[in-house]
Amino acid sequence: MSIPFKICGVTCEEDALCAAHAGAWAVGFVLFAPSPRAVTLERAAEIAAVLPPFVAAVAVLVDASTSEALEAATALRTSIVQLHGERAPSVESLAALRVIRAATLDSAAAVPSQWTLLLDASDAKAHGGTGRTIDWVAAKAIAATRRTILAGGLRRENVGEAIATARPAGIDLASGVEASPGIKDHDAIRAVAAAIRAGGERR
Repeated sequence: MSIPFKICGVTCEEDALCAAHAGAWAVGFVLFAPSPRAVTLERAAEIAAVLPPFVAAVAVLVDASTSEALEAATALRTSIVQLHGERAPSVESLAALRVIRAATLDSAAAVPSQWTLLLDASDAKAHGGTGRTIDWVAAKAIAATRRTILAGGLRRENVGEAIATARPAGIDLASGVEASPGIKDHDAIRAVAAAIRAGGERR
């Protein structure tokens, strides 16, 4: 069975709909101004409004406060936030939301068990979307103990191997399905979706 995948760093309606039609369970909107994939909260809400009801919007935040996380979720009409950076609100303050917490292999153990873990490459400035892969064998050991989404340099050429090796609960894609930062390549989205389906069938 195919595992769920999210397309992150979406900046326009066309890319959001392509992700949805390719089978993505969610689309991520980067609400971090320094990112080349950033959109404003208002723009993210406009794009999220075109998503089919079976596709979730995810607010992607860096060093967010509780109020910022709740505001973003409300604006996008979503219950899911993805947190990056050194700081994060408490588990209790975001109890009403589903939280995805990005971490590296070295920092994963500090992520609360109530939250879904997103394993990505380390980058203090970019906070994701680096195009660099991580150690999938090490990721497998973590994914065996908790719900884990695998990110970091995944594309159609390697996602099948990544799934077979790390055995994650989900896949997150950004740079691997782009024509340029923030602009998705629709052929690449469809190709990686097919590769994910094939990889899931081989698990």
